[in-house]
Amino acid sequence: MSEAVRASFHSQADSCAALGSPFTARVLRLLADHLAPGNPVADRVLDWPGDPSGRADALALRLAAGLHALVLMGQSAVLQNLYENPEQFSDAKAAKTLLDAIAARPHVLMEWLNSAPQTNEVRRSAVLIAAGHWLAARFGLPMALSELGASAGLNLNWDRYALEIGGTFGDPQSPLRLAPEWRGPPPPRTRPVVAERRAVDLNPLDVIGDSLRIRSYLWADQPHRMALTQEAIDLGAQHDILVEAGDAVDWLAERLGAPMPGRQHLVYHTVVWQYFPKATQARGEALLQAAGAAATDHAPLAHLAMESDGAEPGAALTLRLWPGGQVIPLGRADFHGRWVNWQAPAL
Repeated sequence: MSEAVRASFHSQADSCAALGSPFTARVLRLLADHLAPGNPVADRVLDWPGDPSGRADALALRLAAGLHALVLMGQSAVLQNLYENPEQFSDAKAAKTLLDAIAARPHVLMEWLNSAPQTNEVRRSAVLIAAGHWLAARFGLPMALSELGASAGLNLNWDRYALEIGGTFGDPQSPLRLAPEWRGPPPPRTRPVVAERRAVDLNPLDVIGDSLRIRSYLWADQPHRMALTQEAIDLGAQHDILVEAGDAVDWLAERLGAPMPGRQHLVYHTVVWQYFPKATQARGEALLQAAGAAATDHAPLAHLAMESDGAEPGAALTLRLWPGGQVIPLGRADFHGRWVNWQAPAL
């Protein structure tokens, strides 16, 4: 099994490099080439019983996050020096530093290996802000939000962030400013009003109690992401965001069954749906279709998905509206929100 694990680390390293994290890519390649049996962490990783790939257990990112957590906690001065000054370390010295940290602190790393990474990528909110403006101009109704797979709920606060793309959208007074490379026309100027927001995750994180875990999943050589995430954590703490624990589709059945007269219900998810089992996806789709059939102009339903569709680059942005079941391609976006190719139709 160790060869499959090593291959998954190399594959994840390629993905990290493509997403602008050469340091994380280097760490994962060194681990792939040098990790050897002989301590609890290495033995568990190399004998991983499941699918270690990035589309399944994401094992490489679990270990990368655990090592980053050690740095954030200040538990290893040598490891911290590697993360802060990687150019001063040869590959041999860097590999030894990583392996020494793994052998010395198994209790922390074992905890991080227990669960898959939960990406709270705040820059994905650029897409949510733009779609929110488009929907506000289309329906002119206050919104009820339902986010699936929300983790800590940082993207449940999208209307409290600012999007700067030549003009400012979202909340112009927000301390959190998003400025992706924007391609295409700007969204409408109509600012959305959120009347209600709820979210679900199988293993929700708390923005305060799980702050370390949230930050550890970011990549150490991307300080801009870290700063944005900290701003989002601070705002989440101020507004008391709560993500409910549960199965996403069971929760969605309850949400779609609740009448919402005079509100536009927006169900959304970002890079989550693909990880649901096929049966869960099918049930979720049936629930959306049934609720859509009952939607009215005074209580419309929207489903926004930012998900991989097998094409490149980035993720597809797809909006569905009821009544009517209209499917509207909104364009594509980088998985980490670095760029948005906005193709929404004019209203």
